[in-house]
Amino acid sequence: MAETPSSQVKEINISQEMRSSFLDYAMSVIVSRALPDVRDGLKPVHRRILYAMHDLGMHSDKPYKKSARIVGEVIGKYHPHGDSAVYDTMVRMAQDFNYRYMLVDGHGNFGSVDGDAAAAMRYTEARMSKISMELLRDINKDTIDYQDNYDGAEKEPIVLPARFPNLLVNGTSGIAVGMATNIPPHQLGEVIDGVLAVSKDPEMTIQELMDIIPGPDFPTAGMILGRSGIRKAYETGRGSITLRAKVEIEEKANGKEVIIVHELPYQVNKAKLIEKIADLVRDKKIDGISDLRDESDRNGMRVVIEVRKDANANVLLNNLYKQTALQTSFGINLLALVDGQPKVLNLKQCLTNYLDHQKVVIRRRTEFELRKAEARAHILEGLRIALDHLDEVISLIRSSQTTDIAREGLMTNFNLSEKQAQAILDMRLQRLTGLEREKIEDEYQGLMTLIADLKAILADEEKVLEIIREELMEIKERFNDTRRTEIVAGGIEQIEDEDLIPRENIVLTLTHNGYVKRLPVSTYRAQKRGGRGVQGMGTNEDDFVEHLITTSTHDTILFFTNKGKVYRSKGYEIPEYSRTAKGIPIINLLEVEKGEWVNAIIPVSEFVDDWFLFFTTKQGVSKRSPLSSFANIRNNGLIALNLREDDELISVRLTDGSKEIIIGTQNGMLIRFPETDVRSMGRTATGVKGITIDSEDTVVGMEVLEEESEILIVTKNGYGKRTPAEEYRIQGRGGKGIKTCNITEKNGSLVSMKVVTGDEDLMLITTGGVLIRMAVNDISTMGRNTQGVRLIRLDESENEYVATVAKVEKEDEPQESELDLQEDVLSEPTEE
Repeated sequence: MAETPSSQVKEINISQEMRSSFLDYAMSVIVSRALPDVRDGLKPVHRRILYAMHDLGMHSDKPYKKSARIVGEVIGKYHPHGDSAVYDTMVRMAQDFNYRYMLVDGHGNFGSVDGDAAAAMRYTEARMSKISMELLRDINKDTIDYQDNYDGAEKEPIVLPARFPNLLVNGTSGIAVGMATNIPPHQLGEVIDGVLAVSKDPEMTIQELMDIIPGPDFPTAGMILGRSGIRKAYETGRGSITLRAKVEIEEKANGKEVIIVHELPYQVNKAKLIEKIADLVRDKKIDGISDLRDESDRNGMRVVIEVRKDANANVLLNNLYKQTALQTSFGINLLALVDGQPKVLNLKQCLTNYLDHQKVVIRRRTEFELRKAEARAHILEGLRIALDHLDEVISLIRSSQTTDIAREGLMTNFNLSEKQAQAILDMRLQRLTGLEREKIEDEYQGLMTLIADLKAILADEEKVLEIIREELMEIKERFNDTRRTEIVAGGIEQIEDEDLIPRENIVLTLTHNGYVKRLPVSTYRAQKRGGRGVQGMGTNEDDFVEHLITTSTHDTILFFTNKGKVYRSKGYEIPEYSRTAKGIPIINLLEVEKGEWVNAIIPVSEFVDDWFLFFTTKQGVSKRSPLSSFANIRNNGLIALNLREDDELISVRLTDGSKEIIIGTQNGMLIRFPETDVRSMGRTATGVKGITIDSEDTVVGMEVLEEESEILIVTKNGYGKRTPAEEYRIQGRGGKGIKTCNITEKNGSLVSMKVVTGDEDLMLITTGGVLIRMAVNDISTMGRNTQGVRLIRLDESENEYVATVAKVEKEDEPQESELDLQEDVLSEPTEE
């Protein structure tokens, strides 16, 4: 074998060569394949497909052409890759569940949300969609630059004029080398409004932009949980959002519940989702589904999940969210090419880069039109000179032997350019008529005005911006539609930015069977004492409202259970429902154990060191612990106090360390003592005796006594009264207390004891779900040994009684409308 001459051998460092070669490959993938350009939001393959269709004249108003013809044009001229890769890309551009605004108008089978593949390209047809025409509008007016194609035989655009911000409107995803992009689609009108806002106020903040562009808008609709992920992505370019299917729970006539899925998270395969649910049921990882079927048709999506009669639909749905693609996460990565370099962008940078591109497009188009107008005006000036010296021109042309001699003569004698002279020679005899001469003059004057306008545009950037705004508004008027994806407050698993949540007063209700909800405090209006009330919420026959508190959306809510554990949530994390809705099971929000239920709810604005939580149990045991001990609570809860056997937690209150405590029992006994009688203890301590009770008696309430306050009690049969606190002497903790109410068969045993000042409203809820709101001042002040006055008329035939009582802040109520009066059923005068 012949030896290779040493002069042909080149020694190289292999690690350096590998590094250099891999970087070249990586940059090729990044720039020429995987990442979109920030200006038009397109990768090279998408841009080439649209340009090829435009070049072939496959416009939105022309007939469809075979997809194979388009693919052949693309791979033959611009994109030397496999035909299947090009066709698959074109198919996605024609799918209404992949693109928010489709760029290709497909005719034939282009696949489905079930993951069905499109028909072969020899069967399908396509053309440009109406909105994709706007991406290429004015492309022939020198608005963008071109480059050689792969073999130098053709020219292809480096970027498209893009008359709308396609990067955000349709989004994109791609995996390059060492980096990836994942940009969600958005609603066209919102993004255009965002560009308009930035054009008017370049100093606008991202927070202000989020008032205009609240978040992504997916073609498959669905819901986005929370705004914190959106905000992080818009501010930093990277973030994660949680998408959830849109479902509703229907109740059939036979009492069975049915879960209906109408919308899916973006890019979720419906067929695979149904298969996954079926597998979970088969493997007994999800229990409670009796039937599963897909009833989707051309009118919309409808997946039906029938719930077994003994199962809870809300609990089942919560499990489906956790274990299936009914709830998914979408990682946002706003990575795009800026001046040929990959860059992670925030929301404002995306809009600003698009706006800068449009400035260039408008300037270049204006310059093109100016050059064209000046060239035409130059010709018309020559024709005007010829018409002013018509006899001399005709004589010169007739006496010339050749065209060249005539052209030279015109240029010399009349000081014309070569183009002007040639235009005179090319002029038809009909242009010599008076009417044609007038047309030439009118066209010339019109061009002079146009040239002045075009020069004014180029001299003033504000005029360029005004044109951009007008053209964007035109796009919005033609193609804008309504937002599809709903953005809702996140659940307890969603960490929210609190400044994105409105601060408002709310009412939280929790039923005996564990259904929780929140609603605005203004939902209920004050009525006079003795009113029948309005229907407070819908409940089952065996359910009633047990807890009702007023708080703020920004407060931390501590939930204490009968087993002495504590859980936490934020006010805004409790789902909001209408007045008549029953809410959702609290087990969907808190990880409470079997046989455990919430029986005390405390709202906390701030966990300060010098405040305390005071606990009292059913058997009269009390404990005082620092509030700061409860600042950090895990999702699965913490032990708030150790309970003795057969005891349970009854009441928890906030104190400042210097208050007096009162404890009331079912048999009408009450004790008053300083809270300092109970020393501060650790979080897991059991506590000491607060009140001594008889074997058949139990504690019904514990309150913190305020200055100049009264003690209000409510009995089982709807009677109540206010008693001055002075009538109860201070005792040492652990005593039996003194009588607070004369318990009779008429008024029934005590169900509630509150400390009031008279400036509050009172809410009473019965076991029938009826709620009444009244001013505390309307309740009579009476002595300790009286039975009280009737506060609410109960339905004796239904064995109705007062279930729970809450005091709320007084507020100015609007006058009752006719509809309000129809809802109210006023009682007859009650006896005192």
